[in-house]
Amino acid sequence: MAYSNRYNNNNSQSYAPSAPSFPGEQSPYTSASAAPNYHAHHSQSYPHGTTTPSSSISAYGSYGQQYPSSSSLSEFPAGTHPDVIRSFQLVDRDRSGFIDENELQQALSSTYNRFSLRTIRLLIFLFKNPNAPLTIGPKEFAALWTCLGQWQAIFQRYDKDRSGKIDSFELRDALYGIGYTIPASILQLLVSKYDDGSGRRVELNFDSFVECGLIVKGLTDKFKEKDRRYTGSATLSYDTFMSMVIPFLVSYN
Repeated sequence: MAYSNRYNNNNSQSYAPSAPSFPGEQSPYTSASAAPNYHAHHSQSYPHGTTTPSSSISAYGSYGQQYPSSSSLSEFPAGTHPDVIRSFQLVDRDRSGFIDENELQQALSSTYNRFSLRTIRLLIFLFKNPNAPLTIGPKEFAALWTCLGQWQAIFQRYDKDRSGKIDSFELRDALYGIGYTIPASILQLLVSKYDDGSGRRVELNFDSFVECGLIVKGLTDKFKEKDRRYTGSATLSYDTFMSMVIPFLVSYN
């Protein structure tokens, strides 16, 4: 399955933050000697209650970890901002230590914006608790919050006119800036998902931008697992291909 080395971004202007990581990621591409240059690392400030990419990855939990059943302070990663903990506890009304999609939507709306349930379900799919796959626990919530803060910083960097929306060209530049050279046909396919049929230029708000970014990053990361020589090509069985792609298409609809 060829991919024309599309995720190999040899951008000489390595000023952009790397794509925010998912929980438990231990990417072999992050070492200085690894090739190709999928992501360019750069220290950057992020919204209140979040951390930089380099410090946030270590705070992400492992899929195999066990989680307690209550949302006490000790269950959040060390250094988690009190506002993040408070946001979780405010929506965890039954004190179960887990929040569902509606509670997560409510928690995030206080700081970012009101995400669609489609994006919320994608976030839960990517950050789900291994013991309760339809919910988010304290550690996953902290990782998710940090990840969204990083995506927000990227969004704001490429929203040049500060309109709160980005067009297809700004989306292309944003994805390229974090290491993804997306073919024009794929970019158009992504953007067309948000076309309301009015004939106006399609623009993405932060919610849609996050959804696009998570899909591109998630599928690229899955592909890179099979492209062990970093050539931009891989041979996949039909079952493997379907298991890689379908979760991003149907698990959150």
